[in-house]
Order: sequence, then C-alpha cells, then structure tokens
Amino acid sequence: MVNPTIQFLGAAGTVTGSRFLLECGDTRVMVDAGLFQGLKELRLKNWNPLPIDPSTLSAVVLTHAHLDHCGYIPKLVKDGFRGKIHLTNYTAKLAEVVLLDSARIQTEDAKYAAKEGYSKHNPPKALYEEPDAIKAVAQFKTEKFHARVQIAEQTFVTFYPSGHILGAAFVEVEFFGKRILFTGDMGREEHPLLVSPDRVPAGKFDAIVTESTYGDREHTPVTTNFEQSINQTIDRGGSILIPAFAVDRTEIILVQLRELMDAGKIRRVPVYADSPMALKALAFYRQAIDEDSPEIRDEIVAAWRGRDPFDSGTLVELPTVEDSKTINNPDSPCIIISASGMATGGRVVHHLRNMLPNPIHTVIMVGYQAIGTRGRRLVEGEEEVKMHGVMVPVKAQIEQIQSFSVHADADELIAWMKSTSEAPGQVLVVHGEAGAAETFSDRIKSQLGWRSHAPRDGETVEL
Repeated sequence: MVNPTIQFLGAAGTVTGSRFLLECGDTRVMVDAGLFQGLKELRLKNWNPLPIDPSTLSAVVLTHAHLDHCGYIPKLVKDGFRGKIHLTNYTAKLAEVVLLDSARIQTEDAKYAAKEGYSKHNPPKALYEEPDAIKAVAQFKTEKFHARVQIAEQTFVTFYPSGHILGAAFVEVEFFGKRILFTGDMGREEHPLLVSPDRVPAGKFDAIVTESTYGDREHTPVTTNFEQSINQTIDRGGSILIPAFAVDRTEIILVQLRELMDAGKIRRVPVYADSPMALKALAFYRQAIDEDSPEIRDEIVAAWRGRDPFDSGTLVELPTVEDSKTINNPDSPCIIISASGMATGGRVVHHLRNMLPNPIHTVIMVGYQAIGTRGRRLVEGEEEVKMHGVMVPVKAQIEQIQSFSVHADADELIAWMKSTSEAPGQVLVVHGEAGAAETFSDRIKSQLGWRSHAPRDGETVEL
C-alpha cells in the first residue's frame, strides 16, 4: 500500500487559509478549511478550485472557529462535500456564528459593491451565501476533549485543549498507522480566561504540523501603552477605536478595560461592543463561565459565576446596524470595539472611514495584522487607505499593542514542544509568513535537534 501523504493547500508561506489534506488510497481527510486573507493575490485563492473534488473528502477536522481555519467550509459544502465536520462543542457554537456572519458580510459586500460600482466582478458575487453556511453547520459533529474517535477508514482523532480561544484544540490524528499532531493555533499559559494548553501527548509522532504566526519573535510584556493611549485620547476629547477579532479578542479587551477602570487607571467612559458576531460569542463565554466549563480557569469561575467579568459598568452592546450608526462619528469620548480585527470588513470599516481623518481620535490595533490587510497598512504608517472604493486620509493616531495576542510566541512554542516524550519523525512548520516559518523551522533544528521543514504552498509530504 502507498504511504499516507499530507498536502498543504493553504497556510504555507502565509498566515491564513489553513487547509491540510491527508490522503491514503481512497481516504481523504482535511484538517481545517480556512479562508485566505490579506493580500489580494491571497484572497483570490479562495476562488481557485481545490486540486480534489470536495465530494471525495471522507471528513473534515476543525481545530477552532477563527475564519482563517473554518471560513472555507461552506464553500466545500457548496461544491459537494457531504461528510461530517468533527469539532469540539464550543467550536461548533462559535463556528456557526462565524460562518453565518461570513456569509452575510460577503453577500452584503457584494450588494454594496454593485451599488457603488467598485467591484471587478460583474455582477459582484459572494464566495458562498447563508444557505451554504446553514448546510455546513448541519454537518457538524461535536466531539469531547481527550476522546479518541474514528472518523474514516483507519482514521482516528483526539482533541486536546489548546488555550487559544473557547473550544480551540490541537488535534492528534492517527491516519493509516501514522501519528500526526496538528497544533492549530496554539494558545498561551497566561490567557486571562482559558486554561493553559495541554502538554504534548505521550509517545512518538511521525509528524508535528505546527503554526508559526509569531515564530520569529517573542511577545513583549504588557506595557502601559494601552492605558496611556486611552487616557491621552480622552483628555483631548477624542475617542478610541479598537478593531478586534469578534471571537476571544473582544472578550480579552473587555476584561482588561473593566480591570483598568476598576483600578482607576483609565477614565470611565462608554464602551461600545459593536459586532453582532462578537456579542454572540460573548454570550458563549458567559455561558462557559456560568456552567463551570473545564476550559475556563477555576479562579475565573469562582470569582465571576453569576456576574459579568466583561462589563465595566459602562458597556453598551450594539446588535443592530442602526445602533452602530449612532456611534459612526462620536462627538464625546468613548471606546469602540468592533470587528474585524485586521480591519478587512464588517462594521469597523465604517467607523474607520469616519474616524481616521480626524487627529483627535486614536485607533489601537490589538492583534496580528496579516500582510496586505488594511490593519497592516495602518500600523506600517500609510497616510491614506482605501475603503469602499474611496481613499481615506489617515490623520488619527495609530497604535499597535502586541501584548493581547493569544498565539504562543516562538519561545512558548519551543517550550511546549519540549514537553513531548520522544522526538517526532519530522516537524512541518505552517501558518506563518514565509520568513517567520523558515526562522522557526531553523530554530527547531538548532535548539531541539529535530528534522524540520517549512512546506511550500501545494507541496505534498510523505508521512
């Protein structure tokens, strides 16, 4: 029999579009199915047909609910995939929200582009629509952490908490006698809400497929820049806009704002949570705390069960578009948290269009900004950015705070890998920009003495 292989259909040489195809004979299993984001040349890849017919996939395994890991699933379903999508309980809850929101935004953006006449598609179209996302959700099959389950011929999976976002897992896949570990996005020991990542399961792995988002750097310690930026902006009568990923990053920012306000370190001003997806995700985090989920730190459950750790006393939730429009051009100091985190779409774009031309305001970027995204252009100091077909001048103050990241950095990933009981057969470094992936791969070789490689896009590796 031929040896099993893994093909890298995304997140190779780039941070987004995680799609890893395991293949042996007639059995095909995809681990993650995410959207490419950032550079236009990457986003266009979302429209490229896969090298296989999606109807031939036996199963899909999903590590967590961020769009660059799950956002392509409705397209798989639209194109004929009818198998099960295996994921954890809270990943299922959050992915449903994320995929329905993605379908809605794509449909709305296509309509807006048609109205304004700035799309090159004629007519503008969405990659997939809400019915495709609904069909995808119907194919979800939730699995428990630490439970070994069979998902296809000679294929077993086990999910382990990764501490990245609620529901997130790293996944052990046993595939035709080969043992592969997929990190997904690895979390950090000090997540303010979630338990630390599990250690590497015992025994020898034939391959570890690891992310490398921060593979070429270490996170800087928490500084006072965040509170200083907020206070300075409020003092000059401006408002603060924080583009934040709707799942987990919004929750972390809200907790931090509450702590800073309670400690008297920042002014107590209105805090607007302006993202329907973030509000739905927030409800699941509250549920997990109230139900004493094993994913939530014990001290958080003990301190906050029955109370709301996310409300500073000034939190205002804005579920509707009309609600959102009321803060488009704030005339008194406030803090707005809105998706998307890389400022690529959603309500935050409208706020940016209104606030960027005014030097009184501040935009604080609190997450990873992929190459080619509007967020990356802002932190790199561009003087104008394009939104809805219009060039908008950047006069507002732009800040970037790295300390809120829920990705393990290079040191943390190495420390986690050291917890393995045996050296793996090989390490395959993905989900990082080309320089970061290569740097981290070299570090694995030099520090751990393991065989390591950063695959190219489309590359197939024998297991």
